[in-house]
Amino acid sequence: MRFEDTTADVWLPVPADEIEGLPAPGESGFSYLFWDGGPEFPADPARCAFYVVPYMKGSEIAVRPLGAMTSVRVVQTMSAGIDHVTPGVGLLPPGVSLCNAKGVHEASTAELALALVLASLRGIPGFVRGQDAEEWRAGFYPALADKSVLIVGYGSIGSAIEDRLAPFECARVARVARSARTTGRGPVHALTELPALLPEADVVVLSTPLTPETTHLVDAGFLARMKDGALLVNVARGPVVDTSALLKEVEGGRITAALDVTDPEPLPAGHPLWHAPGVLISPHVGGSTSAFMPRAKRLIAGQLRRFAAGEELVNVILTTD
Repeated sequence: MRFEDTTADVWLPVPADEIEGLPAPGESGFSYLFWDGGPEFPADPARCAFYVVPYMKGSEIAVRPLGAMTSVRVVQTMSAGIDHVTPGVGLLPPGVSLCNAKGVHEASTAELALALVLASLRGIPGFVRGQDAEEWRAGFYPALADKSVLIVGYGSIGSAIEDRLAPFECARVARVARSARTTGRGPVHALTELPALLPEADVVVLSTPLTPETTHLVDAGFLARMKDGALLVNVARGPVVDTSALLKEVEGGRITAALDVTDPEPLPAGHPLWHAPGVLISPHVGGSTSAFMPRAKRLIAGQLRRFAAGEELVNVILTTD
């Protein structure tokens, strides 16, 4: 059904004049308001029809206006995950579409996943420390070539990671998602098959969304099934991994890890993960690249054009009851 309200507010975390292709305010009836999570709302939340959630500002800010958004019809995140918004879904009126940012972060997150794999295997952190100390740290290091890689969470980001693995001559790439299916590249295994797949993987890449099912998916049992010397890479969400269980494994030197996300996050000073042997940490920058904003703006403009025309939205994750 076409959007017919005479006027309605659209909350944007980017100034409207910086987004090309938005429906014209006079023709659409939209009033564009900028809110990037500041202490004061830009207007009465009850007038907001379309809410684009501030990016990387945390769950408290993301859900703060939801209870007062009695007229909202769309909540659009600028992240692939929606776990920062789901705590407030119960505050929304019925019929609200919650949409994620599929298509925005795949390239950047997949790039970082490969960077973390290569840096960890080839010993780049040690080389940087050697350069700081003016030490020539020659030697033999693992290669990605001929390794078996397991991707846990085979959505659009997991698929993009496999795209970038293709030139590296891996011996095998196995895929796991919530349920089994077949793709052009081969089978996607169900989560229930993980126990049999983990012992075969040299590199395990986590790209799964954070849900009740995946919280602490990587627990002591999961880690124990990983082969000696394997690398765990997390570009998903911190709580997918049980930090205490991971620390026991890496401190013993049995496996290594490369983490773009941690639990807790940000990782506080003094936390043992900072100096755990074999651990490489990046500060949740999988999607924070020059590719993000142009793609996010295109998504926002496209969604608002669809909304104004009464067309079906893309990336709808759920609709409230």
